[in-house]
Amino acid sequence: MPYILFAKLSLNVYFYGFIHIMKPSIPRGTRDFGPAEMQKRQYIFNILKNNFQLFGYAPIETPTMENITTLTGKYGEEGDQLIFKVLNSRIHESKDDKKELLKKEFNTSLEKSYNSEALTEKALRYDLTVPFARYVVMNNHALTYPFKRYQIQPVWRADKPQKGRYREFYQCDADVIGSNSLINELELIAMMDKSFSELNIPVLVKFNNRKILSGIAEILNASDKIIDITVAIDKLDKIGKDGVVKELQEKGISETAIKQLEPLIDLSGSNENKVSTLKTFLANSEVGKKGIEEIEFLLNNLNTLNIKHITVELDITLARGLNYYTGTIFEAKANAGTFTPSILGGGRYDDLTGIFGLKGLSGVGISFGVDRIYDVMEELNLFPEAVNRVSTTKILLANFGEAELMHCVGLVSKLRALGINAEVYPDVVKKIAKQFEYADKKQIPFVGVVGSNEMANNTVMLKNMASGTQEEVGFEKLVESLK
Repeated sequence: MPYILFAKLSLNVYFYGFIHIMKPSIPRGTRDFGPAEMQKRQYIFNILKNNFQLFGYAPIETPTMENITTLTGKYGEEGDQLIFKVLNSRIHESKDDKKELLKKEFNTSLEKSYNSEALTEKALRYDLTVPFARYVVMNNHALTYPFKRYQIQPVWRADKPQKGRYREFYQCDADVIGSNSLINELELIAMMDKSFSELNIPVLVKFNNRKILSGIAEILNASDKIIDITVAIDKLDKIGKDGVVKELQEKGISETAIKQLEPLIDLSGSNENKVSTLKTFLANSEVGKKGIEEIEFLLNNLNTLNIKHITVELDITLARGLNYYTGTIFEAKANAGTFTPSILGGGRYDDLTGIFGLKGLSGVGISFGVDRIYDVMEELNLFPEAVNRVSTTKILLANFGEAELMHCVGLVSKLRALGINAEVYPDVVKKIAKQFEYADKKQIPFVGVVGSNEMANNTVMLKNMASGTQEEVGFEKLVESLK
């Protein structure tokens, strides 16, 4: 179990002869983002935020840390092992007689003692859904149901870092709670279509229903193994059919049950053909038939959404390993390029708030993975040209001297008042070329040069950095050109 130590440290360091300066670094699985990256990330955030609001979702935020009891037991055994725990600061602040005991426990084995309240009571959030359920319970008296919220914040998982998989990453969630209606699932599909259309990412949206998976386990006489079955078949894309069969065997699923399950693992064809096969397989399972009803409702009503950009496909092997899902589940992947990770996931949870004492609230939501969306868009070169610029500045005002600089300060103030992103080169330099070089490196599209003649005429020599053309313009023409 991973730990993060938040504690007060006091160090007395003495240096003799010379100082050794350590090269700075950041933890594995985390990243810095410079202006160029942030421009693109903000582009994604803004599209998602606008669509969340378009569909009636309101923003909330929850703390970086949650009580450990809030998070554990909600993500399955494998998920719980990826939670970053936070060591109690009082390990270093307790009385002397207790300090030695805690220090001994800490040094002996963190892994063996991770459940000890003396060590940890808090953890970094693993996702945004469980904290959202906790928020709903704590604020139940003030909420209007159905309650629709969106949340854009980072989460942390102690995963093995690799491309598309980070230890710190952002989730962009939209959830509606307090409604059993499948209209909510339809609207989430419509939101996916609009968002991925604006991001210009071709996407395959796979969906399934956990009731169908429960029905399959029932038919296999393995209802007590439902979690083992769903976790195994959810890995089909990663470990292949042979890997899934091996894991099912290791989990104690009988050979007879595995043989019955294999045709469903290999299931292909149209959505309608898959539903037909499922109806036959689940004919004697009430929960399975309920899942089929929910799937058919979505498939029969997709045409009302006027879906244009995404492809929606029923995938019986989709399980979404999180324990709290109970109905429809979603997963989306880029349908182009060589890098095709999951860039969206979600589903319905019927009683997630019940574990915090508030029964009877069903919810459903989806989560966009911004970090993977970014990586996909980079590979496919999908960012608009304007977003690829390092700077958001529209014009740089360049000067020839002190008097011209102060004149530029006044001009840039007027441009900003009109909503035009503008900056002034703050230093007086002998060569105007240095100011043009600055604008070129920052990819600023226009440079306005102000010398003594321009000051006298109340004009600006405006240069288009892309075309190289330039003309002397008054303030009104300047604004018109920039707008």
